Amino acid sequence: MAEATGRVKRELVLDGLDCANCAMKIEDGVKKMEGIASCSVNFVKQTLTYEADGEDDELASKVKHKIKKLEPHINVLDPQTKQGASSGVSRGHGHPHEHGHHHAHGHDHAEAHGEEGHSHGHDHGRGGTKVMAARLLVGAALTAAGMLLQTNAYIELAIFLVAYVVAGGDIVLQAVKNMLRGQVFDEYFLMSLATIGAFGVGQYPEGVAVMLFYQLGEMFQGIAVNRSRKSISAMMDLRPDYANVKTGGDTRRVSPEEVQVGDHIVVKPGEKVPLDGIVIEGSSMVDTSALTGESVPRGVGAGQEVLSGFINKNGVLTIEVSKDFGESTVSKILDLVQNASSKKAATEKFITKFARYYTPVVVIVALLLALVPPLFIQGASFAEWIYRALIFLVISCPCALVVSIPLGFFGGIGAASKSGILVKGSNYLEALNDVKYVVFDKTGTLTKGAFKVTNIHPALEGLDEAALLEIAAHAEYHSTHPIAESIRAAYGKELDETRIEGYDEISGHGVQVKVGGKEVWAGNAKLMEREALPYEKPETAGTIVHIGLDGQYAGYITISDEVKEDAAEAVRTLKEMGKTTVMLTGDARSVGDAVGRSLGLDEIHAELLPQHKVEEIEKLDARKSPKEKIVFVGDGINDTPVLARADIGVAMGGLGSDAAIEAADVVIMTDEPSKVAAAIRIAKRTRAIVWQNIIFALGVKAIFLLLGAFGIATMWEAVFSDVGVTLLAVLNAMRVLKAKA
Repeated sequence: MAEATGRVKRELVLDGLDCANCAMKIEDGVKKMEGIASCSVNFVKQTLTYEADGEDDELASKVKHKIKKLEPHINVLDPQTKQGASSGVSRGHGHPHEHGHHHAHGHDHAEAHGEEGHSHGHDHGRGGTKVMAARLLVGAALTAAGMLLQTNAYIELAIFLVAYVVAGGDIVLQAVKNMLRGQVFDEYFLMSLATIGAFGVGQYPEGVAVMLFYQLGEMFQGIAVNRSRKSISAMMDLRPDYANVKTGGDTRRVSPEEVQVGDHIVVKPGEKVPLDGIVIEGSSMVDTSALTGESVPRGVGAGQEVLSGFINKNGVLTIEVSKDFGESTVSKILDLVQNASSKKAATEKFITKFARYYTPVVVIVALLLALVPPLFIQGASFAEWIYRALIFLVISCPCALVVSIPLGFFGGIGAASKSGILVKGSNYLEALNDVKYVVFDKTGTLTKGAFKVTNIHPALEGLDEAALLEIAAHAEYHSTHPIAESIRAAYGKELDETRIEGYDEISGHGVQVKVGGKEVWAGNAKLMEREALPYEKPETAGTIVHIGLDGQYAGYITISDEVKEDAAEAVRTLKEMGKTTVMLTGDARSVGDAVGRSLGLDEIHAELLPQHKVEEIEKLDARKSPKEKIVFVGDGINDTPVLARADIGVAMGGLGSDAAIEAADVVIMTDEPSKVAAAIRIAKRTRAIVWQNIIFALGVKAIFLLLGAFGIATMWEAVFSDVGVTLLAVLNAMRVLKAKA
């Protein structure tokens, strides 16, 4: 995620961006500008992010100007200030939306991240929807009057023309504006050409009806897209609205951004914890489900860490803030989820390219369809074949694909975050479908990373377990190693520092120290060999600390790391899915083998340093086919290089390690290895729904294109095949959100 040297990232809010096709056009246009290194439009979040070489205000205004030129109805805003490049009426996809309602509250609370306001931006503002509905009713009434009244031809034409202008005048206007700017092949052009053509060949009712249906469909499609945007936003509604800061005896309510590290905040029952910190007073149960997907509340008390996004259930907590809002867990998660759709999946990129070439091809085919048969087929009239060509044009609009596919992927990312799995981009969500090897780190990933003394074995006469543990605990008094900590924890009594002298840590071996005047060695087998002490080689799995006392072997202590509750289930599920499971660990071979065998892993590689783990990943890389992917799952403490090297890096317990959140492509908030299989399941469901939409949209279009070309389908069916398919595809894409992990 590191930015290239000297590159600056800027974000702009595209207020009124309602059409995926417009998003595609803007992204293309800005990408080609001089000085722009990369550009991505996030249709769901309504933002444009671009990278430029160096900070340049002139370039920023050029980008805004370019957007206005491409799509005049879009209001370009800066996320921090919400200052627009223009104001007033914002146009949605195909019809003006008066944004009175939206401006009243749409952006006034949108923060620098832009996480909120975006769900209101293009609300098809209540006013806008009402105006559109009124226009459709007037258009429909006039069309009915034109069809029912027996009047002369001129009055009939006049009635239908008024109906046409009321229903779709703005679309024709937009098509003309676009053509003047050299943008010919878009849906405005297709609709205008088809409907004006229908008037040209005397099919007045159909010309108006096509516009009416198209606008109705657009209105419903806008509402459906909006609903799915809102359900995603609501699901990510982690953002705390305020923090109660304690100053002296008072508390005052402030915005989370204003709170400083070290401030004390009070969280009452039912409130969200606004910032990460340590509890200094009080105890309570907290609901962590928003971050972790865990349904069971956990207890917290003084001295324990709490994260922003937790919901306080019963007690009052006083918390000392440890990170400012921008660095807090909630802020990072919101950022990750909302920026996820800027990393596009291959399917999305393919559809964008497809749409770019598809529309011009269709227009050329329609032109040939209108002109060739009347010239070469006996008795074929121009009127009939032009009408068929127009039907062909209406059917061909690629809206369904362009809208529903990004929504499908975004829904998948949303469903995953609901289960405590953060996927950083739809490209990673798509890649999870092709996983062949799942490689786990051991400590902290498959095991809890919490060491415990499980066996004490004295080997000297007159030395019991308690005495051996006491000597070992004093010997390890100064060591910060987790193993030393577990020995001191097992001893559990106050240590007498005056008994300890001459402490010497021997790197890679252990320690040498005097305890109560006696020479003590505590460490691994290598230390015993170095001191020429004949030691026992126990068969037990775990880390062995051997103790030497005054030149004699005194015995050993076994320390084991507990395996996580769901680790065996995680491995079993992955193997059922046909994945190869591998474990890489820096631990001793005996320990690695014992854990690996108990979990049923396919391969176990032990005694590896971080660089050796990378080498093992590279060996797997050489074994797999080009399409297959490797996932590495680690706790992120020393796994950063491996996370970066694997095709998909998954960080466990991303709540803890910032480096892991940076390096990984997927972050599992719950610390459960079984979520890896859940992520793959969600990825498969997302892909299935996306492909259902692609096949459904193209299939229906192909059938109607054939029917249209042979004169069987009329304009009415043509409009259904365009608008109806888009609506159904959007509704299908919304099903992804319901995906259960």
